[in-house]
Amino acid sequence: MKKIIFTDKAPAPIGPYNQAVLVGNTLYTSGQIAINPTNGELVLTDIETETKQVMENMKAVLEAAEMTFENVIKTSIFISDMNDFGRINSVYGSYFDEKNAPARETVQVACLPKNVNVEISMIAIK
Repeated sequence: MKKIIFTDKAPAPIGPYNQAVLVGNTLYTSGQIAINPTNGELVLTDIETETKQVMENMKAVLEAAEMTFENVIKTSIFISDMNDFGRINSVYGSYFDEKNAPARETVQVACLPKNVNVEISMIAIK
């Protein structure tokens, strides 16, 4: 049985999907971009600030499912420019204990929703 996860502390979906779906003990999140959930505005000051907003949005979704970044087993990072990888990785890495970090792939893509620079999704287990 699946349970829909929603929190107003992360941006509302902008299409026919949910922030996350919990199936048993496994949480599948939708990709998060740098939308400030308070005002609905994009946070695109610089790539570090943008990545931090994405991770804070993801943190809110995890918390709504009663999880933390420690529960994350897999992430997918989509970026518009591989030259930003190091700066994105630095912010992303600050949310995880390196010894227990999840599996991950990072892929450069042609375009992301709302023309943002980074989108991240996760799978977590309780």
